[in-house]
Amino acid sequence: MKEITNDGMDADIFIPVTLGSKRFHHKHLREINGKPLLKYLIERLQSCKKIRNIIVCTTNSKTDDLLASFLQKEGILVFRGSEIDILRRFLDAAKYFGTEIIIDVEGDKIYTDPKYVDLIVNSLQDSNIDFVTGNNSLEKYDPTFWFHGFVPVGFKVSALAKICELKKTNNTETGYKEFFTSNDIIKCKFLLPETNIIISKKNRFTLDYPEDYELSKKIFQELGNNFGMKEVINLIKSKPDLQKIIEPVIEKWEKSYKKDLTDFSL
Repeated sequence: MKEITNDGMDADIFIPVTLGSKRFHHKHLREINGKPLLKYLIERLQSCKKIRNIIVCTTNSKTDDLLASFLQKEGILVFRGSEIDILRRFLDAAKYFGTEIIIDVEGDKIYTDPKYVDLIVNSLQDSNIDFVTGNNSLEKYDPTFWFHGFVPVGFKVSALAKICELKKTNNTETGYKEFFTSNDIIKCKFLLPETNIIISKKNRFTLDYPEDYELSKKIFQELGNNFGMKEVINLIKSKPDLQKIIEPVIEKWEKSYKKDLTDFSL
């Protein structure tokens, strides 16, 4: 376990990953310059100052045996749990590792900015807030907003336990963050983009389709692995052709996301 300087609640990064993606098979192990994208993400997150552990939370499915084997060889902490109930997988992992605050960095979010990880931990510690993430407003949560490609989600394990107790479905694979944002039980806080960093909504910073992978190769080749949101946005603005790489999949992803959504009622 990593030594941290703050005396607050123990905060760990959980990275939910599965190799069983229907849209882009084995996407997290796709390589740039011989290194898997998942490892790029983990290495950049190691600069976070408020985090104790980085734990990859994968499933018990045989599909993810290859992933678990890779992580163990790399000396990366791994937890295996429910295949379709990500929230239950998180809760079981939190109990195992003694986690009090979870920073949820999806394995798809390969551009996550470590600055926001520490900011979210600070927002959750010593406050009555249960859930923090980025958004395009201070009110209704928009899961399709480009800002989510850089800003993770943070929540207290006490809030997660409450959701797991009340939710009416065991399938929380898609859109599980909305269990927190679609009720008045959980106290949420939304972070807005800095006013000097504005970009068209027709952008996406994630890893769902082969086109996303093509964009990631361009970005990592230009910036290496020592970057934050500002550097990526400036690059996209300076090279408009990069945006064209992923334009064909934006609408397709939004339709797929809405189709796969689960029941968020408690």
